[in-house]
Amino acid sequence: MHDASLAPVFLEIALLVLMAAGLGLVGLALRQPLVVAFIAAGILAGPEALGLVQSEAFIALLSQISIAVLLFLVGLKLDVGLIRSLGAVAVVAGLGQVALSTGLGAVLARLMGFDWTTAIYVALALAFSSTIIVVKLLSDKREIDALHGRIALGILIVQDIVVVAAMVVVAASGAGGAGAEGGHGASPLVMAAGALGMIGVVWVFVRWLAAPLLARIARAPELVVIFAVGWAAGFAAIADMVGLGQELGGLAAGVSLASTPFRDAIGARLAPLRDFLLLFFFLSLGAGLDLNGLGAQVGPALILSAFVLLGKPLIVLGLTHAMGYRTRTGFLAGVTLGQISEFGLIFMAMGAGMGLVGAEAASLVTLIALITIAVSVYGIGYAHRLHAWVEPLLKPLERRRETREGAEDSPDRPGAGYDILVLGLGRYGCRIGEGLKARGYRLLGVDFDPEALRNWQSKGLDAHFGDATDPEFVAHLPLRGVRAVISAVPPGRGGLSEASSHPALLHALRAAGYEGEIAVTVHQRSEADALRVLGATLVLSPFEDAAERAAEKIAEGCR
Repeated sequence: MHDASLAPVFLEIALLVLMAAGLGLVGLALRQPLVVAFIAAGILAGPEALGLVQSEAFIALLSQISIAVLLFLVGLKLDVGLIRSLGAVAVVAGLGQVALSTGLGAVLARLMGFDWTTAIYVALALAFSSTIIVVKLLSDKREIDALHGRIALGILIVQDIVVVAAMVVVAASGAGGAGAEGGHGASPLVMAAGALGMIGVVWVFVRWLAAPLLARIARAPELVVIFAVGWAAGFAAIADMVGLGQELGGLAAGVSLASTPFRDAIGARLAPLRDFLLLFFFLSLGAGLDLNGLGAQVGPALILSAFVLLGKPLIVLGLTHAMGYRTRTGFLAGVTLGQISEFGLIFMAMGAGMGLVGAEAASLVTLIALITIAVSVYGIGYAHRLHAWVEPLLKPLERRRETREGAEDSPDRPGAGYDILVLGLGRYGCRIGEGLKARGYRLLGVDFDPEALRNWQSKGLDAHFGDATDPEFVAHLPLRGVRAVISAVPPGRGGLSEASSHPALLHALRAAGYEGEIAVTVHQRSEADALRVLGATLVLSPFEDAAERAAEKIAEGCR
């Protein structure tokens, strides 16, 4: 049955989604994340601009569902074992960065006139970086497995756990205050009983029901999404009823499924729905900005944005340097984290919704998010060029003794006596290494992927941890007596997005005085001439070489 009263709402939602899509296209052209475009769409559609947002209650409902689903997915992947596998640098640098950023940020906000409570909330929101944006950009640059990428990813995971804990505290504080004032009508006894009941349900479900139930549901893939959304929304609703907050309910629902073998499948299927629902959260944020009072916030926003863009990277650089890593690694990891997380926005929205901070503070953090995300995208894209510019300033900090990066790579230390160096230990590099080892050559393999190093070492070959695309690292390789250097690094995995690492490698080898054979890997043989001019003596084309060999074998079989 058609309900005429819903027609304006339907049209409004359609216009908002289309506006967000249009601004998203503009954002892509400017190399900006969609978060920026969605918040901008909210500002443009808000009551102080075009005034398209009229169904505020409906959009707020979709926004709340999006937060529950987002935290459900966080709980789904909440694996403390992952932190353990990342090592001390993730925990120490992650916790240290959050603590120092919060402390310094709170003092800075207090000096700008905020009360201590608001200053701490703002500083906490600034301390968290965006996992979604960082992972996307590092993946595009193919640096997610680089040493600085792994350190940044470890810090991000620690940040996510800390922000979840902060949300728990905020939800408990807000619920207690609401209960006292009759907001939720939940007494501390009811809240405690509700929390214990939820823990009990999660434990029973995980212990006896989760695996068999999901095994049956997984037979129909459509049911996986339906069950997951219903499970997350149900927990969120129950938690809200007992005063614990929808956020904690969604998180608990995710944790209850985290131990099942279906969690990755559930997360993959819910990701598009999460992205669509988060659109309304960001639209709501943008529409809620007070444009009339925005002028007074520009100054504080610029100061605090500078703290995020410059202060956080310096903190990460200092922490990683203290732990024994090179300044280049710490600088690249720090630049990667120079923005505000979507969790920081949710954290401030929670605080404002519960009356713990003012709406103007939430608007300020939203403005800072727009600035820092927009700027950090270019910072991450040109991080290697930025490092080249500031490297003279960082030189005095560089360690004269061996760094942690050299000490952790492998028990087989590189030294003299190698015939061939293989850079890049993927499938192609490993097969080359096996063939050369069988012919009696002494090999040293180089890669920044610990899994690739372990696989190489399992074949009885020496390995060295390092980034073969870093000219400074190449200069310290044991090149004396080496007859050939083979770069099996995939083309395009360079320092800049879509940039080839081969020209920098060739220049670094020649600058280091190496005069032996240099083999590089390309996708197309048309690239060979340019690389030979730069010093390559042999160009390998895996796909074309394999295709020719396959054609020969097929022809032999036909004869």
